[in-house]
Amino acid sequence: MGTAILRGTFESFEDESKNKAGNEKPRNAEATRKLDVKITNAVHVSPTRETFGGLYALSNLDQTIPYAIEIVFTFEGEGRGRHPTAIETIRESLAKALVEFYPFAGRLVVGSHGRMAVRCTGEGVPFVEATSEDDIKALGDISAINPTMLRKLVKHSDGAPTILEVPLLTVQVTTFKCGGIVVGIVMNHVLVDGKALMDFIACWTDLARAKLPSVLPFLDRSVLGPRQPPRVDLPHHEYAPIDRCLGRVVDPQTQPLVYRSFCFKPHALIQLKNAAKITTQNGSSVVPTTFEVISAVAWISRTKALGIGPHETTKLLTAVDGRPKFNPPLPSGYFGNGIAWSCAECSAGELTRNPFSFAVRTVHEALASVTESYIRSAIDHVELNRVQVDCGGNACCISNWSRLSSYEMDFGFGRPFQVAPATVPANAILVTSRSRESDELFVSLGLTRDAMDVFSKLIQHELTLKSKF
Repeated sequence: MGTAILRGTFESFEDESKNKAGNEKPRNAEATRKLDVKITNAVHVSPTRETFGGLYALSNLDQTIPYAIEIVFTFEGEGRGRHPTAIETIRESLAKALVEFYPFAGRLVVGSHGRMAVRCTGEGVPFVEATSEDDIKALGDISAINPTMLRKLVKHSDGAPTILEVPLLTVQVTTFKCGGIVVGIVMNHVLVDGKALMDFIACWTDLARAKLPSVLPFLDRSVLGPRQPPRVDLPHHEYAPIDRCLGRVVDPQTQPLVYRSFCFKPHALIQLKNAAKITTQNGSSVVPTTFEVISAVAWISRTKALGIGPHETTKLLTAVDGRPKFNPPLPSGYFGNGIAWSCAECSAGELTRNPFSFAVRTVHEALASVTESYIRSAIDHVELNRVQVDCGGNACCISNWSRLSSYEMDFGFGRPFQVAPATVPANAILVTSRSRESDELFVSLGLTRDAMDVFSKLIQHELTLKSKF
């Protein structure tokens, strides 16, 4: 596939956070779209009946991910103006769902031995009602992440001094004059991962449609408790701190992050996979997965864009769903973080100077290393060392959202036509689907202006170079 054929298989979209003076500096139409949102009501939604009122213990895997995740779900609604009962339906079914998923209605605290836990107070989930006089089409393609616009559709916790002050769940429902509806959800990652959130949403939407819940939570996190005594059988570089070059430490006040999304179309992905076949130790050839080649391209391009020195170590940490890794698998509906982190690492020189297949093989081997033994060892490592995932410095995290059941959400007025993160956490890369019907995948991240300009050129070069194979 030559360059002429590749043209049109790659797109990038951009949003830039405000600079120190508060002025937006958009560079294209994606960043210049405006959206007016007015908050009309804010309440706390509590479980419809009394629930457990004690301290709910969290696992070691929960302790390692102190981040908030913001997601936007867009619905066309009924197309006949505002749906008067939509917010009421969403709010009332949320209260019912919280009876089963009661930890969401509590508060994060530091319990014994400095470990985070949930105090199940039942005080509820912050719930915001908002309206917009715009048509929902004003949002455009939200998979091209535009935090300046999309964060108006979630109740975020900017300014929270620590993760303890970030609610475990918040919901904002914005209705548009055309009848469109946006449900914006912010989850505290300490309590749940994406799979657990989707289980909750499945129960919530079942109740909204007066159905019996298809998913109920398995709340006992002791299944991921440490062994007695703890035993670290394997190295865990995912938790090892990594050097931070002072020249690359970013002050968000003086160096605002630029957010861009890069679209990988199916035939470009096929060419990338064909260009990076992996030769195993027994000499057989393995075609890498789509996620492996996307991870490799993003890792190489980010490492170069940040100017990481050839002798410095660079790491790519991947969130891996550990549920199916166990024998037997974790119980259905396991409520919590079932995520383990694979760690692909090497020197920046090895990563950038070797053939593309080297990076793909490094990612592949790191993912393959995440077994039940690896996860049990990681749990024990955290027990003994009280560490968190280090995604700073020369490391970054990547997470694949494209396989989550995001597009199954249905409160009774149809499934969402678009789902996307409202923003991307610092030093993270998110892989998402463009829409319910699309096979196109988006890679989204935030970097400083200069680094993002380099990243954009590099990733296009990588795609063009691989297209020649």
